[in-house]
Amino acid sequence: MAEDSVARVLEGKGMTILARRWRGKAGEIDLIARHGECLVFIEVKQSSSHQDAACRLGAAQQGRIMRAALEYCEAAGQMPLPELRFDAALVDGRGQVEVLERAFEEALA
Repeated sequence: MAEDSVARVLEGKGMTILARRWRGKAGEIDLIARHGECLVFIEVKQSSSHQDAACRLGAAQQGRIMRAALEYCEAAGQMPLPELRFDAALVDGRGQVEVLERAFEEALA
């Protein structure tokens, strides 16, 4: 249910959803979207508050999602790599969605 809400928000921002719950050897990616020329990989987290949801996204999970994103790009023929972005979508207990663009940038540094 949370992923459906997030997908609607992203589509409202002009993104095209390419895949839901894509699974590779490295793991699953909740949503994959295209925004212009950029591929966006979105991890959806739901909890009672946005802050609690954000706390559930750790460095190990971020690394797994990044590895899975590279698998997706290879499987989809997206080589050389296009621009990539990693977002987190937080859904609270009331169903409110907050999208954190470039949420994994610290992990990439």
